[in-house]
Amino acid sequence: MITGATGHLGKSTIDHLLKKGVHETQIVALARNDQKAAELKAKGVKTIAGDYERYDSLVEAFKGIDTLFFISANDLANRASQHENIVRAATEANIRHIVYTSFVRRNEKETSPISFITTPHLKTERWLKESGITCTLLYNNLYMEYVPIFMGDKVLETGTIYLPASKGKAGVTLREEMAEASAAILASSGHENKTYNLTNIETYSYADIAGYISEITGTQVKYISPSVEEYTQTLTKVGVPPEYIAMNAGFALAQAQGEFDHTSNDLETLLGRKPTSMKEFLKSVYVGNFK
Repeated sequence: MITGATGHLGKSTIDHLLKKGVHETQIVALARNDQKAAELKAKGVKTIAGDYERYDSLVEAFKGIDTLFFISANDLANRASQHENIVRAATEANIRHIVYTSFVRRNEKETSPISFITTPHLKTERWLKESGITCTLLYNNLYMEYVPIFMGDKVLETGTIYLPASKGKAGVTLREEMAEASAAILASSGHENKTYNLTNIETYSYADIAGYISEITGTQVKYISPSVEEYTQTLTKVGVPPEYIAMNAGFALAQAQGEFDHTSNDLETLLGRKPTSMKEFLKSVYVGNFK
């Protein structure tokens, strides 16, 4: 069973399972919204209604499931309680194996600028361990697709990337390739009680990214790293919502502190090829010739 099956990672993982020859009757998609599951049903995948907030619906949905691909919830405010429901329900339903999408980190304390991300993952990993269920943990780095979102859509217009990430680097990774790697794990054996770092083989700073964009587009782009206070004031003045500013600033500061500065060969091994580089990805964003 794939939880969060109508989200980007869930849908892509199912697509890669099908490409790997897993029969659609062997896959079950957990979906909160039946309308969003229409695309999966069209592929012959069985869908079951289930809501992370509704414990009873999870217990019912998990009956007869052997392996659960537990994709972390996207509701940051309620993620911890939702995850506790999933682990408890999986235990009650006697699920044998859980593959869980966790998150890379270095600072596991409340002092982390992204503690709102790391704390629910730490709690979930503890609950999984206490459950006694066999687990596989995936330590996912930032999605490469988030980089243009963090930078905003005016980079070429202003010639500037403006984020308080200093010289920090991140092993950002294409979400589609994380899905492919996840499918490789789900479609094969021997992954029980293992951890995988789904991160790139290189790390990138925003100065690196500015250089790539300049080279790709022919437009000179520079990187400016303000203080968090200056960044907040600047974006507030132009009407950016406070929650958006806080989220961006938190991730940028975490990058400055080395939270995402991880490399690993795990992804390359699971894919059977080198993962997509930042430069390749940026070509797809700015000139549309992604290869």
